[in-house]
Amino acid sequence: MSESRSGELFEELLSLVAQLRGENGCPWDRKQTRESLKALMLEELYEAFEAIDRKDERALQEELGDMLLHIVFHAQIGQEQHTFTMDEVLVRIIHKMKKRHPHVFGEAQVKGVDEVLLRWEKIKENERKEGGMLSSLPKTLPALLRAFAIQSRVARVGFDWSDASCVVAKVKEEWQEFEEAWKSRDQSQMEEEWGDLLFALVNLARHLSIQPEEALQKSCNRFIERFHFIEQRIREEGKSLEEVPLEEMDALWEEAKRREL
Repeated sequence: MSESRSGELFEELLSLVAQLRGENGCPWDRKQTRESLKALMLEELYEAFEAIDRKDERALQEELGDMLLHIVFHAQIGQEQHTFTMDEVLVRIIHKMKKRHPHVFGEAQVKGVDEVLLRWEKIKENERKEGGMLSSLPKTLPALLRAFAIQSRVARVGFDWSDASCVVAKVKEEWQEFEEAWKSRDQSQMEEEWGDLLFALVNLARHLSIQPEEALQKSCNRFIERFHFIEQRIREEGKSLEEVPLEEMDALWEEAKRREL
């Protein structure tokens, strides 16, 4: 096996970004701020997710590089602003991982994944200067991911339903409350009950080992593919969507579903 050049290549990337941000560098790169990079950074993350879903290792390799570039870029901005350097980023994450894995880097003993997660939460709780165990969750997380993360965290300390059947009962209860709000035509109440219903459905997904964000994304993808089939068939017949009755589109929808089998 050839000797790894990761350290050498990482140093080259650091130098490259510093040059791009330098006096004789690229005008676009020099113009970027932490705020302007946020949307681009998020886009790279979701492109990596898509590569994972496609099981495309070559694409994932490229997307991980793009994500790493953003990390180096932010570290370079930190160095320019004298707030932090890449060395400090690396020192901090190495220290954090060692501290949170005493069963690997220390003398602690654990019995399985559940105990690892519980110990992880206790260590994080000791690290927090203020707030509770949910305070570190970003409010900007997509809602399904945030709900899943909230429920997973509190479950680690025992605040959870005993099994999926209990959650099903809760889902039914939330649906009834939503129906009551719907009948009352109270928009604010409907929104609140709809949110509670979704939160309960996420909890059910978690108990069934389903990642709700991924499940909904797959449903969206299936819908797009089936509707694209409808569009193609209607165009082949020389028609437009607007002039085709719903019954005909429904029939094409069912045909698209059959083709998936």
